[in-house]
Amino acid sequence: MTDSMPALVGGVAPDWELRDVPVPTPGPGQVLVRVHAAGINRADLLMLEGTYNPGAGTSSSYTAGLELAGEVASLGKGVTSLAVGDRIMGATLGTFARYALLDHRHLVRIPEPMGWTDAAALPVGLLTGHDALVTQAGFTSGQGVLVLGATTAVGLLAVQLAKVLGAATVIGTTTSAGKADVITRAGADLVIDTSTTNLRAAVLEATSGAGVDIVLDHLGGEPFASCVGATRIGGIVVNIGRLAGQHTTIDLNELAFRRVRVRGTTFSVRGPDELAAAWSALTTDIGPLVADGRIEPVIDRVFPLADAKAAADHLRANRSAGKVVLQVAQ
Repeated sequence: MTDSMPALVGGVAPDWELRDVPVPTPGPGQVLVRVHAAGINRADLLMLEGTYNPGAGTSSSYTAGLELAGEVASLGKGVTSLAVGDRIMGATLGTFARYALLDHRHLVRIPEPMGWTDAAALPVGLLTGHDALVTQAGFTSGQGVLVLGATTAVGLLAVQLAKVLGAATVIGTTTSAGKADVITRAGADLVIDTSTTNLRAAVLEATSGAGVDIVLDHLGGEPFASCVGATRIGGIVVNIGRLAGQHTTIDLNELAFRRVRVRGTTFSVRGPDELAAAWSALTTDIGPLVADGRIEPVIDRVFPLADAKAAADHLRANRSAGKVVLQVAQ
């Protein structure tokens, strides 16, 4: 291991710059991970724009990236649950680099024979989807779930999670007919193209007029308003993302008459202990499902670290259906 490493640095230009930065040293409770692959998230692009700040500070330079797959290179004081060489996937700041620091509680082991690229596509999506569906919405087997923005990497994993955990009906939305097949392959019983079909009407028709029990909304904006009427009486809408905008106008009569509960969620304001609890719940509920192949990553494209701008542009153009991954190690 050398004293410096290549890393993608944000906060210095409109896009990331590949620079040499110091290799970090693990503190108490941390592990140093040799990164093999890292997933790109919409939040990474928002950090470049300066509109999202999960504790990194976008007004000055920072090492970019939020999730990784790699092997443990060294252990900080007090870490006894891992060993050097262990294959892990997890979420932390600074993953677009040869090495990254990670709280030893914010990770799961990579099951054999899963490769680095597949593993890098899972951490953020699995953590987000499981927390929203199970912890925030209180999902139970037999319920109906609607996933808005189902062709996003997080959305596709949410479809899989709902189906594997026993949802009676899983409905996914897209605005591109050409992306419907990927949602169906993920396990959706019905795909609605909201560019040509009324969401509320289609969901009510599919559920005999009742609506779904849970909505996982990755879009916000106008689609959020539409989903209230597609939710059953006493159901819940969990807003996860704002890809369609931060603002919306809803019919309060519809909200009241259907007694719909609305909940927003984000990990950007949760402390290390809260995140550790979410990782623990994920490991217990979902770890075995990943290990036996019932939940699989959906990879759209893989780019080398040096082509990070092309990867970001691909995501910005909404051409992806699934995860965009950076290959960090040679």
